[in-house]
Amino acid sequence: MTVNRRPGESFKSLLKRFRREVAKARILSTARKKRWFVSKGELRRKQKKKGIRRAKRRLERRERRRQG
Repeated sequence: MTVNRRPGESFKSLLKRFRREVAKARILSTARKKRWFVSKGELRRKQKKKGIRRAKRRLERRERRRQG
């Protein structure tokens, strides 16, 4: 990934723009995920747990809205 310096741009803002581009492209998160091998079964279990947590949070939010 490259970010070209604009005329009169400070190094700070260039670095900030580079970090934003890297975050948008999800380069770091992908690298972190691929750092270790995760079997398909383990990945499925993690996704299921994550889905359950998400569903619980949604249910709690709905309940709070009804009460409040």
